[in-house]
Amino acid sequence: MTVTEIIKIDKGKSKVFLDEEFAFALYRGEIRRFHIEEGAEISDEDYEKIIADVVLKRAKARSLHLLESMDRTENQIRMKLRQNFYTEEIIDSAVEYVKSYGYINDERYARNYAFNRSGSRSRRQIKQELQNKGISKDIIGRIFEGNEDSEAELIEKLIKKKRVDPETATKEEKQKLYGFLMRKGFSSDEILRRIRMNNRDY
Repeated sequence: MTVTEIIKIDKGKSKVFLDEEFAFALYRGEIRRFHIEEGAEISDEDYEKIIADVVLKRAKARSLHLLESMDRTENQIRMKLRQNFYTEEIIDSAVEYVKSYGYINDERYARNYAFNRSGSRSRRQIKQELQNKGISKDIIGRIFEGNEDSEAELIEKLIKKKRVDPETATKEEKQKLYGFLMRKGFSSDEILRRIRMNNRDY
């Protein structure tokens, strides 16, 4: 394999291309250690050593570090590793490594996320947020199965928190309440049924 290009990422790190294809990103000391320079040949043995002992090892460590302070989805870990210039093959291996220890579990993440937000947001909004985080529709469907708390009841709870009585609220108060509930992800019909607004009120 021939080193066809080395592109500097920042002061200490560069992307290395082998036979015109991106192979890995290495720090300056690692590039010196393996005698990597444009036009140089890299043996299969050195290539495997770089992948196993340097790149994959670092990707695993990076994944573990990302999970130290907070739970993350598989998609979030993959995105972070891409930002750090790891190839998809390395990302797959690193993700499988942390998954094998149970450090990544999208269903656990989704259940915790939904539970912690179920008292302040609509199911529709929570589902959308989970999809945006890369949670599959199958997992989202499973975590909401059998959890059919009435959206009307949740709207009622949120209205009580705002300390507004829809029966006596002014038009302005209703408009503010309507906007608040819309931002929580409830449909217009659901909101209007509860706060008794008509089309001229909002």
